[in-house]
Amino acid sequence: MQPKTLALIDDDAEYSEFLTQYLQEQQGIAVSRFDDSNALLASPEAFSFDFYLVDLMLPGVNGVELIKILRRRTDAGVVVVSGRLGPEVFREVITAGADMYLVKPVQFEQVSLAIAAVQRRVAKPSAADAVWKLDRASGELVVPDGTRIQLSEADRQLLECFAQANGEPVTREALLNKLGREVPDGEADDGLSATIYRLRRRIERATPTLVPLQSKSRVGYVFRAPLQLI
Repeated sequence: MQPKTLALIDDDAEYSEFLTQYLQEQQGIAVSRFDDSNALLASPEAFSFDFYLVDLMLPGVNGVELIKILRRRTDAGVVVVSGRLGPEVFREVITAGADMYLVKPVQFEQVSLAIAAVQRRVAKPSAADAVWKLDRASGELVVPDGTRIQLSEADRQLLECFAQANGEPVTREALLNKLGREVPDGEADDGLSATIYRLRRRIERATPTLVPLQSKSRVGYVFRAPLQLI
């Protein structure tokens, strides 16, 4: 599954040109290129794209701040493709609201696969009444397609929070408290991003159903589908 429209924000002209050509000709995606984050934000269509590919080292607003701005205005998929390395960079971009982080150099096919994987997750469910269920007795998540997924204790605690939130965002602090973890001061790594990532991957490996678990910049996470406790 690929998005129909995509904004590519990267100041590497040669890389952007060839990636755009690949995505348009091989994947059928309508790509709009921006070599400056301010150019994207000044565009009338800035928040109407189905997907965003973002570099971190950009003229104008830096990549992390751009992701935060996007997350305040859109639920579209966001993938970071950057040469910056390090666990602190990963935490920074995921906390800002990115769905995935790829490190340059990266093959165009890998970028395409990442876009498709994230798009499956963020696309709106086809049926509004597709109900997910958390079976507390068996410790399983019941997917709308009938698949039952065995959960870890941390998974169950997180999903209980999302069920009680009734589709509203849950703060990082609330999730950490539910897990019995301390809320760190400053930029200390609380490990929540990694816990959420493992939960997503557990679900994605078990079912092709879109996973409605998304990050919300400056807030936490949200489960964008009915989730019932049984």
